[in-house]
Amino acid sequence: MQATPTRGRRATAGRPKTGKPNPIDVHVGSRVRLRRTLLGMSQEKLGEAIGLTFQQVQKYERGANRIGASRLFDLSRVLDVPVSFFFDDMPAEAAAAPVDDEEGNAAGFEERSGGYEPDPMAKRETLELVRAYYRINDPSVRKRLFELTKAVANSGMVEAAE
Repeated sequence: MQATPTRGRRATAGRPKTGKPNPIDVHVGSRVRLRRTLLGMSQEKLGEAIGLTFQQVQKYERGANRIGASRLFDLSRVLDVPVSFFFDDMPAEAAAAPVDDEEGNAAGFEERSGGYEPDPMAKRETLELVRAYYRINDPSVRKRLFELTKAVANSGMVEAAE
């Protein structure tokens, strides 16, 4: 006996046929992790604040589970950022990722090939650097370090172009 398809969400909804997390979900999750980490909040504390286990928070942060609109709103309140924060700095590849319909089919898009590069803002090194930067109490020193960092990065780009 063959099971009849049911209406509503299916396990494949929101996932490319590869079974990998949707790049948009990965980006949004990395922004949740970034903000949580910058606040010095554990996954357990965040979970308690929004009524989830730390394992569920982990899945959100990895992009393994999609964050619904009401949950995203809750996260924005707990993490004290606007909802738009979670979509800021989204790589073009993520923004161009196909959105799957309820049947798990890309809605009018061909499947894209190639790997998705994770958000550099989700790297531990980046988070540690940002935390250290904000521990600098003197605003003028912090500003000079910021300008120095930008100058070094720009000089590296100029050298690469030559």
